[in-house]
Amino acid sequence: MEIIQEPVHSEEQTSVALGYFDGVHAGHQAVITEAVTYGRENGLLPTVFTLQQSPRLILFGEAPGGILPLSEKLHQFELLGVERVYLIDFRAIRHLTAEEFVEKILIGCFHAAHAGCGFNYHFGSGAAGNGIILSQLCQRSGISETTQPRLCYDGLRISSTRIRQCIADGDITSANAMLGRRYSLTLPVIRGRQLGRTLGFPTLNQSFPDGLVRPRFGAYVSEVTVGANVYRGVTDIGVKPTVGSDTVLLETWLPEYHGPDLYDQQLTVSLLAFIRPERRFDSLSDLRSAVSQDALTALHFQP
Repeated sequence: MEIIQEPVHSEEQTSVALGYFDGVHAGHQAVITEAVTYGRENGLLPTVFTLQQSPRLILFGEAPGGILPLSEKLHQFELLGVERVYLIDFRAIRHLTAEEFVEKILIGCFHAAHAGCGFNYHFGSGAAGNGIILSQLCQRSGISETTQPRLCYDGLRISSTRIRQCIADGDITSANAMLGRRYSLTLPVIRGRQLGRTLGFPTLNQSFPDGLVRPRFGAYVSEVTVGANVYRGVTDIGVKPTVGSDTVLLETWLPEYHGPDLYDQQLTVSLLAFIRPERRFDSLSDLRSAVSQDALTALHFQP
């Protein structure tokens, strides 16, 4: 998949999905899949236009925590069949009017023959453009356009804001349903204090990335892919109140993994369900008992 970080002209005609796509949730997937399918059926290059940073960060100096690291967002695009991504600095286009965006970016840069967006997509200076305006401007220029309707989960609209709140609340089941896949993080395994090893449950330690919404601190049912195998485990996210930690960590115990150490490997941890909140234990013995019970819960969990 080609990644372009400047608004340069495309020689190929494109079918482009427009959006920030934080989380690449089920609604975003509908927009991107439509653009990819249209492109393949009509000989157009399947393309995504997205931004390097949240517009709120540039406009207001702050933005909500992300759902995915940029690397994972790009990976999800590729899995959906996208062949080119325009990953543009918002500051390069923020002053364009809606009309200028279509003329200079959609046509002049992307060489778009088709464009797709979600029902709540906004573009242009002051976010003056929406799906209706995009459709009108595209029609004038001979570009086909599709605006995807809202998708709902549990009677309410699927949104990145709602998913962030579910992650922060520990409602991973709902977050996964709205994401259309499991909430996952791919991170390097780091060396810890190896306390878990002395207690009988050696853990994979990973530092939680800055800039992302933090899941509720506590223990989760998780799965980790190691090589060709998938292992069920228990992942504790937090600051280890019993023994102390200066940073937020993911500590994952895989009871059925008995292979070599995995230090420095990039491993993907997927969260399936919340087990219990983080707490401080009176003794290491109590901690060991709790982790053992968490592991039993994880191993017997039925999605």
